[in-house]
Amino acid sequence: MLSILQILLMILGVVKFIMIVHIAMSWLINFQVLNLRQPLVYQIWEGLNRLLEPLYSRIRRLLPDMNGLDLAPLVAFLGIYALEIIIRNNGHLLL
Repeated sequence: MLSILQILLMILGVVKFIMIVHIAMSWLINFQVLNLRQPLVYQIWEGLNRLLEPLYSRIRRLLPDMNGLDLAPLVAFLGIYALEIIIRNNGHLLL
């Protein structure tokens, strides 16, 4: 059972890393440090969007309209962090 919890924590860590890369890349694109006309940048950006959009779209449906401010990544990041805390603090109960 401990192995399953560790694998779950590892998966959550990978998702957090992908989200951080996506957030940083969106800032770099918005501040025109990265250009989406470059093929490698575009491919990475599209791949990250395809991975994270199913998660973000569900959260966006629940959030009110913020006139261009997207809080879905923040809510998703906090949710994943909360899941990690719950697993770490209550993992011993499952063993």
